[in-house]
Amino acid sequence: QVQLVESGGGLVQAGGSLRLSCAASGRTFSRYDTMGWFREAPGKEREFVANWYDGQIDYGDSVKGRFTISKDSAKNTIYLQMNTLEPEDTAVYYCVADPLRVGKLAREYDYWGQGTQVTVSS
Repeated sequence: QVQLVESGGGLVQAGGSLRLSCAASGRTFSRYDTMGWFREAPGKEREFVANWYDGQIDYGDSVKGRFTISKDSAKNTIYLQMNTLEPEDTAVYYCVADPLRVGKLAREYDYWGQGTQVTVSS
């Protein structure tokens, strides 16, 4: 059974940084699997944040230049380094994965973590 477990969320002031981690178990996600992050703010639809496939990275427009996704294959873990955080970044952040090359739509991803709350105060 595949599990994705996020950690690293919390409360931070605007302009600050956080690093999210997502540890996968039950399956080894190779370079040819897509792994990434979505977020969901209250009253809003889930929003694509970033994904990683075979070293190719894509970001949502609202986080480009501020967030960085990375992967440690040896640990079967992906990370999301979030810098220059804004109150608008407040959301539950979800780790996602799929055995295919997929894109920015939430419905494309087979595996989801339980989410971790990120709150940015102004």
